[in-house]
Amino acid sequence: MIESILIFFWALLISMFSIPTIISVAHSKRILDEPDFRKFHDINTPRLGGLAIFAGFMTGVAIFGQMSLGIQQLLAGSLIIFFVGVKDDINGVSVFKKFFVQVLAAGIVLFYADIRISSFQGFLGIYDLEVGISYAFSFLVILCITNAINLIDGIDGLAGAIVVIICMTFGTYFYMAGEASYAYVCFALTGSMIGFLRYNLMNARVFMGDTGALVSGFIISILAIHFIEMDKIGSAPALSISVLFIPIFDTIRVFIIRVYRGVSPFMPDRNHIHHYLCDFGLSHIQVVLVLAFVNLMVITFSILFSDLGNSALLLIIGGFAVIFSMALEVLIKKRRTQLDA
Repeated sequence: MIESILIFFWALLISMFSIPTIISVAHSKRILDEPDFRKFHDINTPRLGGLAIFAGFMTGVAIFGQMSLGIQQLLAGSLIIFFVGVKDDINGVSVFKKFFVQVLAAGIVLFYADIRISSFQGFLGIYDLEVGISYAFSFLVILCITNAINLIDGIDGLAGAIVVIICMTFGTYFYMAGEASYAYVCFALTGSMIGFLRYNLMNARVFMGDTGALVSGFIISILAIHFIEMDKIGSAPALSISVLFIPIFDTIRVFIIRVYRGVSPFMPDRNHIHHYLCDFGLSHIQVVLVLAFVNLMVITFSILFSDLGNSALLLIIGGFAVIFSMALEVLIKKRRTQLDA
């Protein structure tokens, strides 16, 4: 317990006290995020907050964590993604290069630590996966979750708040299951993210950028896979999807909308859930509270009804996601009709 507290507060303090210097340097070097039609800020804002998040996380785990197999590879993959994220936030990086680096980072964890999804634990009647399918599916999971966190980073505090919820949930489970090394990773990322939110939650003075979003997403993807594979929690696959509900829901929903409209699923637009809620007239903090509440509600439901099993739980969660999405579409159409009238 003492180590968990130490790693949390170390990461928080390193992140929080490094950000003012990062903001100052970013302004002096003009490393700023400029407003455009998809964004809500109206002034140039530094986007190097990921440096502070990574510094707090990495030093916390390095000093107080446990360098077991899996954790070493997780840190190595995070370091690779960190560097491409920094370059992207400063000068920009092509989609291909970012994808290649994410594949490389995923490969380090999959092939050197053998952290992969080897079983669906009865979902759709599927249990053990063939090795090739296991590696391919795990690659897909890592890439999707890594980028899902990046996609919800659209308004002040949203991605950071969701990351905190995810890490605290996984961290609590890992700690209770005796998986201390992974619990420390969760608490380190939680602390560094809370330190960052001090400057990002309301009237953001800094953004996490691709550095913070991609590194956080990569770490969370590995935590989710290990959570499923440690085989100590009932209905772990369904529960892990519940913990990641908002990022997964928003990513799938936006991709479906883009494909339905005949555009590239990777084309930026204003169809994210936070765009819709802001168009309803909610402030950034209200949107963050609403989506955090929804995520916590889904997590709580899955914990309370974990005895239902993976298939039943995922069917209920999927049904809720469909109803939620349809309700959003109906409401936003009415809202836009009212504004045009």
